[in-house]
Amino acid sequence: MAVVKDDCETCHLAIPVLAEILRAGHPLTVYWQDDGAFLGPDLAATATDDRSLEQSFHLDIHTVPTLIREEEDAETGRTEGWNRADWRDLTGLPALGDGLPAHRPGCGSRSVQPGIAESLRARHGDTGIRARTIEVASGADPVEACYDRGWTDGLPVVPPTPERILRMLGGTRRDRAEVIGRIPPAMAPCTVEKVAVNAVLAGCRPEYMPVVLAALEAALDPGFTLHGVTCSTCFSGPVVIVNGPVARRIGMNAGLNALGQGNRANATIGRAVNLVVRNVGGGRPGEIDRSTLGSPGKYTFCFAEDESDEEWTPLSVARGVPTGRSAVTVFAGDGIQGVTEQKARTPEELTRSLAMALAAVGHPKLCEWAPALLVLSPEHYAIYREAGWGRERITGALHEALLRPVAGAGGVAEGMPPSYRGPLIPKFHPGALLLVRAGGSAGLFSAIIAGWPGGRSFDESHPVTREIRE
Repeated sequence: MAVVKDDCETCHLAIPVLAEILRAGHPLTVYWQDDGAFLGPDLAATATDDRSLEQSFHLDIHTVPTLIREEEDAETGRTEGWNRADWRDLTGLPALGDGLPAHRPGCGSRSVQPGIAESLRARHGDTGIRARTIEVASGADPVEACYDRGWTDGLPVVPPTPERILRMLGGTRRDRAEVIGRIPPAMAPCTVEKVAVNAVLAGCRPEYMPVVLAALEAALDPGFTLHGVTCSTCFSGPVVIVNGPVARRIGMNAGLNALGQGNRANATIGRAVNLVVRNVGGGRPGEIDRSTLGSPGKYTFCFAEDESDEEWTPLSVARGVPTGRSAVTVFAGDGIQGVTEQKARTPEELTRSLAMALAAVGHPKLCEWAPALLVLSPEHYAIYREAGWGRERITGALHEALLRPVAGAGGVAEGMPPSYRGPLIPKFHPGALLLVRAGGSAGLFSAIIAGWPGGRSFDESHPVTREIRE
């Protein structure tokens, strides 16, 4: 038997050879995948319509033309593309294909094209999917069915059909049965497959899967305290910052409107993380999620760092990931506090101004209470860059500008233990003030993302960085 398609030059080259095989008395069935007219009258009687691609799937066809020899209903040999010596050996016809080139590569089978391959596997093969199947009544809206079952965050989701789950699993080489951890608050085990289901719901593309998996693994690190972040009465949710080549490869936004809407990767990666917490861990608002007000970040909060300046040390590198590697950092963050500073022209002036805004994190009277993430816009960063200031100097200067008197105006001393003897207290624990670069090239605006106040015990609750396993 043979499998061919019209949209393949090598298949056209092989047509007279197939006719020659038939004339030699060999039984032959020719399956065509798109249009059988090109087979011509010599092969009309043996031509078989395989536009459904079911036969191509069961034969595991990857390349056309493929010639298969069968004996007593068992395959005993095959060859792909056109190779005159192989075809002669397979058919036993020593003069087969005289006058044709010795070799021509074939084309990809329609049955292995992205999207089609998963659909065929879902219809005709063993998907290997362990998730329970929910049957939706004929005529029912599958999106509404997802709402009815509480699988959404309030926004519409993409129904996780077997085809879509298989396609999503194709985005990672990790075993679908691998347990990446237990998702709080229910501490339910979460497999790679369950992550894929929620990535489908969120609207991810398959190539986002390594980032979603890394972000979840970082959030499941005991140091991140995802259980506390989820169940707290505070505002916070996971903020995902992506560094390295993967951000560019999957088209993440680190520029204009980086913290806002409009970019599929930014929006859906963070959403997938939150949907896993909801659907696997049971972290639903009004139930175990007891946030007093919540924040938009509980839908999604994910962006890439701007790494266009080679003189800047990316966040991941500053946190121990080798240069050139892809990584995620998860930060338990609230909403955005905008900083409008259009007058400062020196790094010292800008530092003092940013420190005034950072002092409000949690509350101006609270010190060593919550971490913070400062997102420097390009125009603010340019002030530092032109003066030769890098990450370490900017961070050190901000910490120094944020020292507060233990006693005095504003009640800074509230809650201080009697044993504290220093005249000044830092606003943030060492390591609790993170800097990233992002944003559009115009506008003297930066942003502060306040952290979960569980960070006041910084050793027990802090940002976590993980390299992405691609």
